[in-house]
Amino acid sequence: MRISLRHLNETGNRSDAVTPRKGFSLIEVIVSMVLLAIAVSSLATMMYSVSQSSMKVTGAAYRNGVLMHEANRLIALPYDSLAVGSHTFSATSGRYPHTRVVTIAEPVAKLKTIKVVVTPSNPTYKPDTLQFTRTNAKTSKVLCTICT
Repeated sequence: MRISLRHLNETGNRSDAVTPRKGFSLIEVIVSMVLLAIAVSSLATMMYSVSQSSMKVTGAAYRNGVLMHEANRLIALPYDSLAVGSHTFSATSGRYPHTRVVTIAEPVAKLKTIKVVVTPSNPTYKPDTLQFTRTNAKTSKVLCTICT
């Protein structure tokens, strides 16, 4: 169809054509909604994975803090104060509710093995174990290497 100048009015529209449309059509709205849904669902998937990894990192940080606290406490105690046996402690309040089991054994004289197991109440967090040994020093001089 050829448009000549005599068919155009002052605004540039064709005088014999249907009036120009105003607003959006239903198809455009549906297409934009589909594109928005795709973008939002991909962002939701990404946010879910980020939140899951954040939960794991937070649990690991709390677990390491509990293990370090218990190890420092057991290292600071005198050797003779470490009672052989198994002891269970539960923390039900706070940000990291957990149960820790401390097992102290003396397989050889003057040598104690200590095992600490931390089991969180939240199943998202993983349990962990720490094991170390304590010995009864021959001397009270800690840095003495040639003492008799």
